[in-house]
Amino acid sequence: MYAVIRTGGKQYRVSQGETLRVERLPGDVGASITFDEVLMIGGDKVNVGKPLVSGAKVSAQITAQDRAKKIIVFKMRRRKNYRRKNGHRQYFTEVKITGISA
Repeated sequence: MYAVIRTGGKQYRVSQGETLRVERLPGDVGASITFDEVLMIGGDKVNVGKPLVSGAKVSAQITAQDRAKKIIVFKMRRRKNYRRKNGHRQYFTEVKITGISA
């Protein structure tokens, strides 16, 4: 059984026991959270929402609150003596899916 959830402006296909990184969510490591915005539940019988599946929830447990690897943002205009170098580390929350309920 799998589900498609929406969080942080993105959609993720998840199944039980899977670990994924999502945009930062409030909560401490070890806390349980539920995703209420379930767009689809698949398996033997597919259930597609309009836009959400009513009564469906995906429960998860927070395994980490961290920051991703650094990326370099470099802007340059040729022949104009314009160069800007910036670094960025995005916050993320790592969750482990513990259950899918329709």
